[in-house]
Amino acid sequence: MPRPTGRVLTLLELLQSGGTRTVAELADRLGVEGRTVRRYVDQLIDLDVPVESVRGRYGGYRLAPGYRLPPLMLSDDEALAVLLGLVAGRRAGLTTTQHTANETASAKIRRVLPKHIARRLDTLLESLSFTEQPGEFDTPDAGVLLTIADAVRHRRPVSIRYTDRDGRRSERTLHAYGIVTHSGRWYVTGKDARIGEDRTFRLDRITDARTLPGSFEAPAGPDPAQRVLSGFATAEYRHEVTLRIHGTVDQIRAHLPASVASLEEHEPTAGEDRATERWLRVKLQAERLDWLPPVLASLDRPFVIERPDELRNRVIELADRLASYARQA
Repeated sequence: MPRPTGRVLTLLELLQSGGTRTVAELADRLGVEGRTVRRYVDQLIDLDVPVESVRGRYGGYRLAPGYRLPPLMLSDDEALAVLLGLVAGRRAGLTTTQHTANETASAKIRRVLPKHIARRLDTLLESLSFTEQPGEFDTPDAGVLLTIADAVRHRRPVSIRYTDRDGRRSERTLHAYGIVTHSGRWYVTGKDARIGEDRTFRLDRITDARTLPGSFEAPAGPDPAQRVLSGFATAEYRHEVTLRIHGTVDQIRAHLPASVASLEEHEPTAGEDRATERWLRVKLQAERLDWLPPVLASLDRPFVIERPDELRNRVIELADRLASYARQA
């Protein structure tokens, strides 16, 4: 059975995780009665840990806002999760800090770990390898990210200064619906109040963000992630491609994900069994067409190219090349 001191430290860990914890919840987690929980809280207060009592039906205990926690108390699994998260996040472009900050954070965590755990984690990180090099992604400004996140949470308009891919700068008022990470980059999706249409912006291209007075109601419909993917699939590029593909949604999505193409059901012809045979219309935008013929070949499903004719010619050229390779002895 854990000693009382161990339970007091466990209580502190539970309070460190944030929010208000009810007496019943704490008693259950610690395996003690409610009055014992109150005694453990008194011991933390005697140690100058500012534990607040919250009254009411959903009351309980919480740590005072702004309290600087004592040195980290991480289990082996927790330390491994934090350090691997820093490594993987940096390689995938999912951190909002520069490389130096990532390395100093890792070093600080290592310094407060017991030596035997630190050695084991260092051994793991030294033996870990990746099949790809770290992504060279531009990271968003942490202040911009936090300001927009607060605007999303409280449904407040936010003014942003944005530079598009052609280098054009503009100032916009955005009703931000949510923040999304995709393929190693950070995006915010919402309504551009000036034009009254939904837009998606790369966060690393926003140089300034400030919250404005007022509020807005988020629209019903797709969640922010789906809005971002749909925006990619319908973005304006050089070629507009329309296909009909015979197969299931899963078969098509395995090769043409939502960030690349949109799907709609094609009306079946007479005699088709809707449950077993489905033609789906696929629409996408592409700057180049050379990548599409191999994708269509890998689908291994019947398809019809509606437009453009250039894509049909490229598919025929690929088929002729593969046939010529296959005939070689």
